Amino acid sequence: MPDHPAEPAVNGNEPADVEKLHQAVLKSLDDDQAVEITTIPLEGKSNIADHMVIASGRSTRQVAAMATKLAEKIKQEFGKSVRIEGLPAADWVLIDADDVIVHLFRPEVRSFYNLERMWAFGDERVTATAQGG
Repeated sequence: MPDHPAEPAVNGNEPADVEKLHQAVLKSLDDDQAVEITTIPLEGKSNIADHMVIASGRSTRQVAAMATKLAEKIKQEFGKSVRIEGLPAADWVLIDADDVIVHLFRPEVRSFYNLERMWAFGDERVTATAQGG
């Protein structure tokens, strides 16, 4: 029986490349002391991305700094320009890196929108990857 190659990611990238991007996002957020970093696997649920990462910063300044640094890191390491929305106010910043979507919030805004609940669909695979304190 022939081996079947892994399916390409949602946006046509190889799964290994998507996982490298996902891990780089998580490491960058952890390095920047993001709080409550959570990953929601979207593969098979949505065609917008393979992973959604949600994290909080303690202030608008921290949220903006994390978003800017993450966008620069993705461009340097992966040669991708990301799309960023919400940076001027920095209450909720969306970073679209194709296969990985990142939402950075101030804690109050995150609680209000509760994206984890909206996207989890009762899925027990939602994982908290780091807890800041």
